[in-house]
Amino acid sequence: MKNNRPEVRIIIAAHKKYRMPEDKMYIPVHVGAEGKVDSEGNALDLGYVKDNSGENISDLNPSFCELTGLYWAWKNLKADYIGLAHYRRHFCLKKKSKDPFRNVLRRKELQPYLDSVKVFVPRKRKYYIETLYSHYAHTHYASHLDITGEIIAEKYPEYKLSFDRVLKQRSGYMFNMMIMEKQQLDAYCTWLFTILFELQNRVDMPELSAFQGRFYGRVSEILLNVWLDHQISSGMLKKSEIKELGCIHMEKINWWKKGTAFLKAKFIGRKYEGSF
Repeated sequence: MKNNRPEVRIIIAAHKKYRMPEDKMYIPVHVGAEGKVDSEGNALDLGYVKDNSGENISDLNPSFCELTGLYWAWKNLKADYIGLAHYRRHFCLKKKSKDPFRNVLRRKELQPYLDSVKVFVPRKRKYYIETLYSHYAHTHYASHLDITGEIIAEKYPEYKLSFDRVLKQRSGYMFNMMIMEKQQLDAYCTWLFTILFELQNRVDMPELSAFQGRFYGRVSEILLNVWLDHQISSGMLKKSEIKELGCIHMEKINWWKKGTAFLKAKFIGRKYEGSF
């Protein structure tokens, strides 16, 4: 911490060149950099930090998605607060412009909260007619969550009540986006990756499509909610130490396509096979 001003570093998970925020607290990270080459066969260079440097799990990116960036940040960055955003999805405290990039969270906007807040998350996504479990079961495969529950019961039984409680909720913190005090991030990532690496050992993936095979990143979205629920219920975090921020998308969402895909998943069992 320099001059009583906490250092904040937020990685931006990206797999291609894209416009990036100018604030110096952001670090664009090429996730899934391992094995990527350009048209001439050279290692692909986007001009960003690569997640296959230092201690890393870059080769797991096809199934772990942005979590390879989170793992890289956890193992290789030194800062008072460390966070994760996406190249097309960012935190926002207040909308000030029609240009979404002018609305992206800035370091000076965070400063007033750093004395009291330990975890920043995007506002909860509400599902209304679905629980987190039923939504996952309709759009993906419920067995992933069922096996995750078994692992938690074995390795972290004190979290099982929170796991069961979260799955019944109709809203949750999504996108694997967060900004955490380093001590909190250490605890969260140790817990999270222990569970996910064990999940790897128990799930047979060959029958899954490439899109559905990315389920580790989706399971972890729910696990963030489980971890926070337990931290609060056990008294390790106060509700006042967790702050919700806005989340802005840098491109328009095709709500018709998204809604149609959800209805097909819910009523005729057609799983998701693409993003929206």
